Amino acid sequence: MSGPAGQVSPPRSHHAVHYVNRTGWLRAAVLGANDGIVSTASLMAGIAASGAEAGSILLTGAAALVAGAMSMAAGEYVSVSAQSETERADLAKERKALAQQPQAEWEELRDIYVERGLSADLAGQVAHQLMAADALAAHARDELGISDLSRPRPVQAALASAAAF
Repeated sequence: MSGPAGQVSPPRSHHAVHYVNRTGWLRAAVLGANDGIVSTASLMAGIAASGAEAGSILLTGAAALVAGAMSMAAGEYVSVSAQSETERADLAKERKALAQQPQAEWEELRDIYVERGLSADLAGQVAHQLMAADALAAHARDELGISDLSRPRPVQAALASAAAF
């Protein structure tokens, strides 16, 4: 970019906020809210249909909310932790491949960029520059689809799910 009098302006960092940053906790919250409404209302309706008194129905609802929130939180935590462990294993495998066969890994990255529409020459240059800067980050993002934006956060998912329940 050119600034005043033809001077080159320093590159600007991308600071826009996008919704993709929220998908982990939002997904957990939506699932938790849906499960909380359906399961708790169903249980309370069943208890009410049995002829139970209002106090028993309310106590059943409160117990269902506590048990459901704990169950949803535990489920989300385990699920997202498993995803995180899988990503760590993939990154370890990629780190090893980069150390043992850097040329093959460069070719793989270049081919990814060619498939996305770059010419082979430009794709090779991009792969070279990105690998020189941070080879593992380039492969994590473009080969494995792993980025800091989508990094699994088990505690955040568990809390969102429990709170929404």
